[in-house]
Amino acid sequence: MRVPLSWLGEWVDLPDDVSLESVHEALVKVGFEEEDVHLFEVTGPVVVGRVLSVQPEPQSNGKTINWCQVDVGEAEPRGIVCGAHNFAAGDKVVVTLPGAVLPGPFPIAARKTYGHTSDGMIASARELGLGDEHDGILRLAALGLDDAPVGADAIQLLGLDDAAVEINVTPDRGYAFSIRGVAREYSHSTGAAFRDPALAVDIVDGSGFDVTIDDRAPIRGVPGSRAFATRVVRGIDPTRPTPPWMVARLKLAGVRSISLPVDITNYVMFELGQPTHGYDLGKLQGGLVVRRATPGEKLETLDGVVRTLSTEDLLITDGSGPIGLAGVMGGATTEISDATTDVLVEAANFDPVSIARTARRHKLPSEASRRFERGVDPQLARAAAQRVVDLLVGLAGGTADPLGSVFNEFPAPAPISIAAGKAAAVMGVDYTEAEVRGSLGLIGATIADGAADSAADAGRWLVTPPSWRPDLIDDVSLVEEVARIVGYDRIPSVLPIAPPGRGLTRAQSARRRAAATLAAAGATEVLAYPFLSEATSELFEPGATAERLANPLDPHTPLLRRTLLPGLIEIARRNLSRGLTDLALFELGMVFLPEPGAVYGTDFIPVGASQPDAATIEKLQASIPPQHWHVGALFLGDALPKQPGSAVVTAGLTDALDTVRQLALALAVDIRVTTGSHPALHPGRTASLTVGDRVVGVAGELLPSLAREFDLPRVVALVELDLDALIELGATQINASPIGTLPAATQDLSLVVPLETPAGEVLAAVVVGAGELLEDARLVDDYRGSGLPEGRKSLTFALRFRAPDRTLTAAEASAAKLAGAARAGELFGATVRD
Repeated sequence: MRVPLSWLGEWVDLPDDVSLESVHEALVKVGFEEEDVHLFEVTGPVVVGRVLSVQPEPQSNGKTINWCQVDVGEAEPRGIVCGAHNFAAGDKVVVTLPGAVLPGPFPIAARKTYGHTSDGMIASARELGLGDEHDGILRLAALGLDDAPVGADAIQLLGLDDAAVEINVTPDRGYAFSIRGVAREYSHSTGAAFRDPALAVDIVDGSGFDVTIDDRAPIRGVPGSRAFATRVVRGIDPTRPTPPWMVARLKLAGVRSISLPVDITNYVMFELGQPTHGYDLGKLQGGLVVRRATPGEKLETLDGVVRTLSTEDLLITDGSGPIGLAGVMGGATTEISDATTDVLVEAANFDPVSIARTARRHKLPSEASRRFERGVDPQLARAAAQRVVDLLVGLAGGTADPLGSVFNEFPAPAPISIAAGKAAAVMGVDYTEAEVRGSLGLIGATIADGAADSAADAGRWLVTPPSWRPDLIDDVSLVEEVARIVGYDRIPSVLPIAPPGRGLTRAQSARRRAAATLAAAGATEVLAYPFLSEATSELFEPGATAERLANPLDPHTPLLRRTLLPGLIEIARRNLSRGLTDLALFELGMVFLPEPGAVYGTDFIPVGASQPDAATIEKLQASIPPQHWHVGALFLGDALPKQPGSAVVTAGLTDALDTVRQLALALAVDIRVTTGSHPALHPGRTASLTVGDRVVGVAGELLPSLAREFDLPRVVALVELDLDALIELGATQINASPIGTLPAATQDLSLVVPLETPAGEVLAAVVVGAGELLEDARLVDDYRGSGLPEGRKSLTFALRFRAPDRTLTAAEASAAKLAGAARAGELFGATVRD
């Protein structure tokens, strides 16, 4: 909401030294957010001038300029070159003299042009920042200012010395979408005297004009309109100019001047917060009917678009059919034009939900719908209609007619029961009774004591909110108002004290340890979109059942994810498109794995104001599919860039398996790596990850065909692990192994095994067979070539042996090595290679 200071100062006392900063500061104190400031940015000498002569001079480029002599109140007239032709000698204009600066910034100086020295500039409305149109220079006669003295300050005359503050208004405080609401809030903050513009109007109700509310399909059982007022003004001159003060205020408020009648309705909307609309009375056919649209009905709105209406749309109609989308935009058939003489003024209150749905359905947001969907004071319609009538009479030369109507069936706000000490108990501040009563009275609420003879009402107040505050619905919202008005600075800052004997659970600690491990290894943590399309879900888990959302945010991604891999790939794709070619990403997130045959979802939603009990929580948990924590990682590009003395190292499957080893160490779990398969991974570059007999994940490289489809490099390494399973299967306590101080014995072991035998399983057999003396074992070579029987391969392991209490002999180390070889021979037919 943009608030011009001159307009604000009409309804609340502003100090003589008021500034944009001080107004912002005052409004921030009562809960508004500071957004911006708006100025006309016109400085320097800008004066009223009278054109003394106009001499047209054709130029060689085909253009004709005017060499003008202009009286600006000085001893001698100034010579000014002007390219516009919409003025003549004798006209009063706005002259920007050398030294002035116009919006842009555009400094004015005497300059030589077209063979003359132009000593200033005759300005247009657009050059002054008053409008977007540029049909020529600004003639003061067109603004009704032909009596302005020559040489007078045009900045003050046109209201260009005004400025506006902009604040962010939250959806629950729709009353602040008006000068009326903001002035009241400024008064709350500073104590300045507030004058309600709605009470400054002497209301005269009209009668005799037929208005019918015929809403047979109300949304949520609420009628589309419960307050409606109309008035008639006859004999207006719609071609009269809008006064410059009104043009300037509307411009600062963010609205351009259109015509006097339209400007007046916009002005009243910004001033009071009540949208109004003017109809050409001569174009109306009979009275007005407020109803829902019928199937297939159409309406041409003021923007020239013919719209097919929904049966939920609330309409204003007459005998000819629809003439306006209620609360959103009027229709073209009854638009006020330059030929209009009689105007029907409408001010109504419409259901917020209905207006919000219509505006979104037709992609037609407007200043009116913006206010209606946040809630408009239902008691404002009569005052707003009268204010429009008064302005049309005073500025457009019209005459108020007794024809009109008044309808109001809006229920009065219901009293709210609140304990006298509720505010102090909730906020932790020792508010006095006078402070609480004063705060509630200041916002417009009335307070009555509870019934003395009722035990339930003893010590309680009945607080009736004002009509402009539909957001005040319970005692807690009243407490918020007390805290806001008395001042947030009264609320103490108290740090909570953690209760003893509590902390992170084992699972929470393990998840944090896993994330810290991967981050310390150089990977970047990401959060992926948890929803998938049907095609993507089928690509990564063919035939698997994924839970479908009843109301997805994006209709193209309606399924809850069963795997983290698609999200990591999409993030990599986005980063790669932005020039980040070397990526190491990881995510800790939940996947959703519905049980076969189970049905999820519920219409049961607990009341938000009360804490759910254990049975309610259990019921809610049963309505959603099981959620499991997974950890996934992705690697592409260069793991190690090219450097002097070393070649580039490309990321691949090795990095994915290294991630597995890091997580295994961090979570104290033994993860075995064997050859595996996955529908989205390379068949020869995929590993199955198991703990004991339980599969806990997969690692591999993305299929090259999929990499091309996703616009990724050929090699993209991926890994995904069931983090819940790793935590469950891991050691409950991590014990550090003591550092051996005695010498180690190292030996190599080469075993010949069938080609199809997984190297990891052979290594595991050697470790078991070698016994406790074996400290470390690693695969260092996988040979397949000459010197070996057909269908066989040679696996070489580097073994390190150490005893904690003595120096091992070569014989002891050899015996342990051969025991490991014997174990591998029993399980896989391995033989020691000579």
